[in-house]
Order: sequence, then C-alpha cells, then structure tokens
Amino acid sequence: MKTLFRILVTVVYLLAISSTLLHSADFFGDALKKGLPQLPGSGSSPTGQAAGAGLDDSTIASGLKDALSVGTKNAVSLVSQLNGYFGNQAIKILLPDNIQKAAELVGKLGYQQQVDDFILSMNHAAEKAAPKAASYFADAIKGMSIEDARKILSGGNTAATDYFKSKTSSKLYDEFKPSVSESMNQVGVTHAYNAMMDKVPSVPFAKPESVDLNHYVTTKALDGLFYMVGQEEQKIRTNPAAQTTDLLKKVFGK
Repeated sequence: MKTLFRILVTVVYLLAISSTLLHSADFFGDALKKGLPQLPGSGSSPTGQAAGAGLDDSTIASGLKDALSVGTKNAVSLVSQLNGYFGNQAIKILLPDNIQKAAELVGKLGYQQQVDDFILSMNHAAEKAAPKAASYFADAIKGMSIEDARKILSGGNTAATDYFKSKTSSKLYDEFKPSVSESMNQVGVTHAYNAMMDKVPSVPFAKPESVDLNHYVTTKALDGLFYMVGQEEQKIRTNPAAQTTDLLKKVFGK
C-alpha cells in the first residue's frame, strides 16, 4: 500500500509540473507572437535624431550657411577687439622659432621689454587686420553647395570650418597679407623687431636667421582666426544657447 501511495503522489506531482510548464510555454509563445518590447538601443531605430534628420537639402544648406555666417562673425569680432589675439593663449602669436634663441638672449641681457613689445606689436597687427576677413568669409559661404552641406552636417564638430579652410586659405592669405602688412606698419612691428635685434650681441652663435614678418604674422593670424571659427562652430552644433536663430535650432537642435 505504501508503495502504491508513493507512486500516486509522484504521478500527481509530475502532472502538476507538466501543467505549469505547458502554461508557461503558451504564455511565452503568445508573447513572442505579439512581439516583446525592445530594450533601448537593441533595435535598429535610434533613440535620438541626428542633426538635420528629416530635413530637405535646401534647409540643411541654408542652416549650415547660417551657422558659418554666425560663427565667422563671432570669431572675427572676438579676435578684432583689443588683445583679441594677445589675451587668448590658444591663438596668441608668439616669437618665430628662428629668432627664439636670440630673443631669449636679449631678455637675459636685460632687454626683455623690447622682446615683449615685439610680441605685443605682432598680435595688435593681427587684431587690426582681422576685420578685413569678414567679406571673404561671406563670399565663401555663398559658394557652398548642397552636396557640401550634406557631407559637412554628418562630419565632426569642425567639419564646416575644415571645409571652409581648405577652400579659402590661399585666397584669404593673398587678401589678408596686405592688410597685415599695413597694420604692422601702423603698430610698429618692424620698429619693435629692429629694437629687439639691435640688442643681440655681435657674435656668430647669437646671430638670428632672417624672418619674413609679413608672412609669419599673416599665417599665424589666419590660424588663430580659423581656430576661433572652429570653436564657434562647435558651440552651434552642441550648445542650444548658441543656436540663436530658428533655422539653426531646426538644423542642429536635437
């Protein structure tokens, strides 16, 4: 009797487990048929929209031109003010490499003021010349194609600035250099340079190489200007507070 009783208990227990398993299978089967909810990021649909998603080419191109217009105006304004270059460690124009040692020697001999005056004059020359770039930036922006705009929008945070630089650097240099040269004359860069060099001892190892100051200051001025344009572009792409027009908000807003 005891044996029979144990068999009956075992059978009942197995039937109960089977019923539970079948019920679970039916439940999961129905769930799979209906479709389980996806975990965030598990499907192909993005959780957020990329910049410019769903916008037509014309709107995107206009948005990028608007961004570059705002960015270049801000950049030119920043570097054109007094100490716009000199007061910004990221773009401050320093001594040319080929006269660095001579300048250091002059400073050690007690003529650091002449060295400082020369550095300051180069930066002031760049600041005075910078506004001249505004009109050339505007012309380059107008020439941007819709295809260019699409590529730039999907690029990095300074894709527009990099494109802009590649397309305009040579022309800007040619147009910018006379302005820098004029500014250098106005603020006395050559005079400051000669005053510094006059203090260099007449010994072979101290004699500096010649330097084309017009070329050097023009190149550094443009490098600094493009750097600031890139900073402004990054703000517009990533900071809602910098998206100051409805078009910028539409193209770059998330």
